[in-house]
Amino acid sequence: MARLPHAPLFRGRHFPDEIITLAVRWYLRYSLSYRDLEELLAERGVAVDHTTIWRWIDRYGPELEQRLRRHLRTVGRSWRVDETYVRVAGEWCYLYRAVDSQGDTVDFYLSETRDEVAAKLFLRKALADTRRVPPPREIVADGNPTYPIALRSLQREALVPESCRLRSSHADNNLIEQDHRGIQRRADAKQHFRAWAGAKHTIAGYEAMHMLRKGQVETCGSGDSAGQARFVHQVLTLAA
Repeated sequence: MARLPHAPLFRGRHFPDEIITLAVRWYLRYSLSYRDLEELLAERGVAVDHTTIWRWIDRYGPELEQRLRRHLRTVGRSWRVDETYVRVAGEWCYLYRAVDSQGDTVDFYLSETRDEVAAKLFLRKALADTRRVPPPREIVADGNPTYPIALRSLQREALVPESCRLRSSHADNNLIEQDHRGIQRRADAKQHFRAWAGAKHTIAGYEAMHMLRKGQVETCGSGDSAGQARFVHQVLTLAA
């Protein structure tokens, strides 16, 4: 039987679209290594080298995150912001993350530094997604002194309303500290990252699957594993 033509995003690949989207989803969803995936696919009669899977994740992880954004529901205006650590090329870096009061991911930003410049770039990135991210009315942090500087700067630029307040609360920020675990588990299982570009691309994919699992896509509930699998396949195989 003739092989079906590839979707535009997968043109030139030697494996069927279904195999590629399955491997990408499994890697980003579960704490698996590239060699784990190689073995799992071999059990299903698919011989694919782990380096090929790495290329798929590097290419389609950030693509999934970008395409997913079009389907995400609007987040709330009370944010919890915090940083967690990831190791890139042997050095500890900072993954800035924000969730709203319901636990929905607002945005994320990987930085080599933890200072007011990084905090401002992170908040600016979140605010750029104007379709689903309204300006916050409050930002809850854990006492990091860089956030007041970044917030005042964004208020002067009229990107954040003057009425937005910043407060420090370790208790309220427990929500995002718990949410970090969904990303940290995968990074730890894979012994973190060897290169900066690979870290950015893979983390984008992790965050995409994390948002999907939490039910932030309006057509997929948080417990609808089959629906989430269909969504990942459809969103990657549709023309951009």
